[in-house]
Amino acid sequence: MTASWIPNLVPFPVLLPLLGAALTLAFRRSPHLQRAISISALTGVVAVAALLVVEADSHGPQVLWVGAWREPLGIALVADRLSSLMLLVSSIVTLLVLIFAIGQGQANDDDETPVSIFHPTYLVLTAGVANAFLAGDLFNLFVGFEILLFASYVLITLGGTVLRIRSGTTYVVVSLLSSSLFLVAIAGVYAATGTVNLAQLSIRLAGINPAVALVLQLTLLTVFCIKAAVFPMSAWLPDSYPTAPAPVTAVFAGLLTKIGVYAIIRMQTLLFPQSPLQTLLLSAALLTMIIGILGAVSQTGLKRILSFTLVSHIGYMLFGIALATTHGMAGAIFYVVHHITVQTALFLISGLVERFAGTTSLDRLGGLAAAAPVLSILFFVAAMNLSGIPPMSGFLAKIGLLQAGVEVGTPLAWVLVVAAIVTSLLTLYALAKVWSQAFWRSQGEARAAAIATARVDDEDDDAYDFELTLEAEMEAAQQAALVGGTPVAVATRQRPLSRMMKGATAAMTATGLVIMLAAGPLFAFTQRAANDLMARDPYVTSVLPQAVRH
Repeated sequence: MTASWIPNLVPFPVLLPLLGAALTLAFRRSPHLQRAISISALTGVVAVAALLVVEADSHGPQVLWVGAWREPLGIALVADRLSSLMLLVSSIVTLLVLIFAIGQGQANDDDETPVSIFHPTYLVLTAGVANAFLAGDLFNLFVGFEILLFASYVLITLGGTVLRIRSGTTYVVVSLLSSSLFLVAIAGVYAATGTVNLAQLSIRLAGINPAVALVLQLTLLTVFCIKAAVFPMSAWLPDSYPTAPAPVTAVFAGLLTKIGVYAIIRMQTLLFPQSPLQTLLLSAALLTMIIGILGAVSQTGLKRILSFTLVSHIGYMLFGIALATTHGMAGAIFYVVHHITVQTALFLISGLVERFAGTTSLDRLGGLAAAAPVLSILFFVAAMNLSGIPPMSGFLAKIGLLQAGVEVGTPLAWVLVVAAIVTSLLTLYALAKVWSQAFWRSQGEARAAAIATARVDDEDDDAYDFELTLEAEMEAAQQAALVGGTPVAVATRQRPLSRMMKGATAAMTATGLVIMLAAGPLFAFTQRAANDLMARDPYVTSVLPQAVRH
């Protein structure tokens, strides 16, 4: 039997970051204290999340009703196998990205991420993520989304450049639209059922008019698909993420879309288990995979390539959810865990590339394998993992989904199986292109390609000026080589990589390898989580006493 004090820990992943945000704001004139407080708060969240994973797996969902309200009127926070696992992975990611950001801030003298703004906002974002995972009712889920979105509005525009403001505006407009639609959906759910508690909704929704239930499901699904960047509601993502500071882009890519995926999982299993929208979801998964990866193949910037692969691989997760089987759900959960870590690692690596070479444009990069061998190894490992090369966790995650699709055996499921294989191959192609151009080709080849691109794209004096700039850079690199220096990538500037930035990126990349090594136990855990989700009873009986279930 679980210890009586364990449920009292459930709010701590929300409270610790909020307390840390208040303290970092109070000590805004002391950068050292801010860093210490932020790291301490997120380390505490990792510890609590790990304990909740163990307890949820051993003794069932951990539930705490906040406040003095009687069930089911109060605010329920629930840490079951799914939410506790998501919480643990997200807290590890936010901690490592924070360490990366601190290293970048120290190296830059905090000229791109002002400490007094970044730390409290980042901690508020972390609290919003935790609240979304732990929310036991729709309105608290909405509150979690709004907390993290409010913080993300600030983070995505840090530095105040024109590009960041422009992309931030797109992000804000889309987020406000989805939030407004979410409020409408919550109002409709309450009007139809008289509750927004997820456990109680799982019972009451079965008794309402099927047409009304379908409208409510479609509305909620639209909201969560926008937040998860499911095609055709994904166009905002590639335009929003690449311009943000590197640590912000990394945590956004790793976590924010996965919260939308988490909400879809919770909705499809708990609220609408007999969904008539399976074919629609499978079709959306197919289009998300294919359109996303075709967009990645056509790009010439590292960040945009990664942004489109992010969209594409959301399709894998939706594929597992739409199969509506235990094995499909287990595969989707495993894929979410894998993708959070590897996508975050790749965006951190892109930040290192941008810092070292001054650009992420493939037209202007070359020679990175010789100039930055550690960076090259990190990119190679993460890229192979995302592409699904055996025996990486990406390969294992895809195998789980493919097996689930084959078991279902419908024509559309087989189409998804083929599409998943094609998408994996195209992912490998897109990342191999990055490796070939940015890391493997020589500096001279990169220079020639950059000049040719400038001449084609711009026939006026800007192309000539750009060519002169490249010639000056090349001459400087050659002079460095003559005196024993290391040739570097073709770029406008080079800055050294701090040990803290490299260490955080290496740790994030290694986390993907840990998932590979622990694939057996993790698959077993996700299978148990999927069993709970499909059965629904463990969640409902833990949240609501018998007297108030109806």
